[in-house]
Amino acid sequence: MEQPVKEFEAMVLRLTPQRRAILGVLQVNAGKHLSAEEIHDLVKKGSPGLGLATVYRTLELLVDAAIAHRLDFGDGRARYELARQEEHQHHHLVCIECGTISEVNADLLQRLEEMVEAKNGFTVTDHHLKLYGYCRRCREQREKARGKP
Repeated sequence: MEQPVKEFEAMVLRLTPQRRAILGVLQVNAGKHLSAEEIHDLVKKGSPGLGLATVYRTLELLVDAAIAHRLDFGDGRARYELARQEEHQHHHLVCIECGTISEVNADLLQRLEEMVEAKNGFTVTDHHLKLYGYCRRCREQREKARGKP
């Protein structure tokens, strides 16, 4: 948790025990894309007095400081993850059946960015890619229900 803590302190914000607990939950659950309510439930285990409003305020501070990202997968709930030190964000696969979210860690758009820059003189600094469909488990269940082996 050292890097997010240093970034938070560099913003001259007080790293309260509550904020440290929220950062810890985000770090321990990297890749899980948790909602504020899910983060609150996990933080409450170690800090029972922590309120949901504190979680929301802290998440906004983290997003504003680019320590965390707020993600929208079209399900009506914002989800959060710690920002990575990579040049671009990773991509997400969203199952429209069960709602699971997986990550693709390859930069699939590098060639497209190069073409955009060459043709338009536009420098891409970041991008977000979400692919919607069926995860392996849901796809197999759908095929089984239709009688496919």
